[in-house]
Order: sequence, then C-alpha cells, then structure tokens
Amino acid sequence: MTSVAAEGLDPLEELAFARVLLDSVKTGARGATLRIYRPAPTLAFGARDRFLPGFPTAIEAARDHGFTPALRSLGGRAAAYHRGSLVIDHIEPSDSFITNTTARFSAFGDDYVEVLRSIGIDARLGEIPGEYCPGEHSVNVAGRIKAIGTAQRVVSGAWLFSSSIIVEDPDPIRAVLTDVEAALGVDWDPATGGSISEVHPEVRTDAVAEAFAAYYANAHPLAPESPNPAELAAVPDYVDKHRL
Repeated sequence: MTSVAAEGLDPLEELAFARVLLDSVKTGARGATLRIYRPAPTLAFGARDRFLPGFPTAIEAARDHGFTPALRSLGGRAAAYHRGSLVIDHIEPSDSFITNTTARFSAFGDDYVEVLRSIGIDARLGEIPGEYCPGEHSVNVAGRIKAIGTAQRVVSGAWLFSSSIIVEDPDPIRAVLTDVEAALGVDWDPATGGSISEVHPEVRTDAVAEAFAAYYANAHPLAPESPNPAELAAVPDYVDKHRL
C-alpha cells in the first residue's frame, strides 16, 4: 500500500485530491493508497443538505465560525472537522461495484474501535441518540461523544473509504454545528458533538495518528510516496465540484 502525503492544500483541494487519488487507483496508475492528514477547519455538507430551505444560511454560519463550507461527494449529512482532527482516506482497487459496502462499514468500524481502545480510549461502535450526521457505524466515546464518522464513494474499479476523527478542541466543533444544524432545521443533541479529549483529556491528535499509522502498517506494508505532477495538475478540475 502506498502512503501519500500532499502539503499546502486548502479544504476544497483536500476533497478534490481524494477524488484524484480515486481516479489514479481505478485506472491502475496507483495501487491501494492511504492518506492520513490534519485538515483545516471544514464544514463538509452532504448532498441532501442542499435541498433544505436553510442551506444558504448554514453556509454563512460555517464561514462565520471560520470553517470553509464544502460539498462532499460521499454520503452523509453536515459534519465538521479542524486541526484537532484527522482525516483518513483509504482507497482500494475493486472489481465489484456497489457491493460489500455495508460489510466495509462494519469491518472498518470494528477495527477503528480496536485502534482507539489500544491507546486507552473507551471507544464503542454504534450511533448514539441525537448525534450529528448519524450513522449506525459511527464510533463514539463512552456512549457520549461521536468520535469518528465514516463515509464511502464507490466507482467502477475502486472505492474510497473516508473517516474523520475529532480528537481535540471540541468547542469550535460544537459551536459551528449548533448554528449550522439550526439553520438546516436538523434536530440533534449538541452534547454529542465534541471530541475524544472531552472524555480522555490526556489524548492528543498525534498519538491517535500514530495509532492509526501503526494499524495500517501492520495490515499492509506502507511505502511513502509523493503525488505525481499529473495528480497535482488534476486537482483544480475537481475543486469546483466541492465549492459552495
């Protein structure tokens, strides 16, 4: 598996770059690919959010809180992440199309719970009542805080499984989601929208990143690699698909 690092990308370019890597894998230009990075503040809206009456107000609320609003190509509803978070993009070639998606959610959810437990976090699999961007395969901490949200994009020839992990600095996450969800008219419990550090104040983002890197290294030999010029050149082609 290739581990790819790309520096200096803004929030829209980060989402676009994931699409570029997916293209590279589906065409065979790359094999299985992993990217783990700490994102700039981003409010990633789901496609269904666009059809809610308060969507324009929600976009402005995100900006008011210093989060870049973006439209993601994956499933789900509005989700927020920032520098105290991690995003993991895992891309694999596949001969099947729109199959095994539920099994993939379950397998990654189970594994991610074990990764967090390995560093002393009370991680549990499953949706908690009132969580934002709800999903039965979310990972929570102590049944209180949504810690990891997962989504996937499947195309002919490959799949992308993306996860956001909120580790530290819960206040901006809760504040932006409170105003965004209010604008969208979505009922949720703000207590669910924090970070791992609220339950485990000793945990740091770097430690969580190291735990996930070790998990992937144990499962797949990782070969660090930079994006090639063609991939970087293709990023602008996708940016407008995520712009709001």
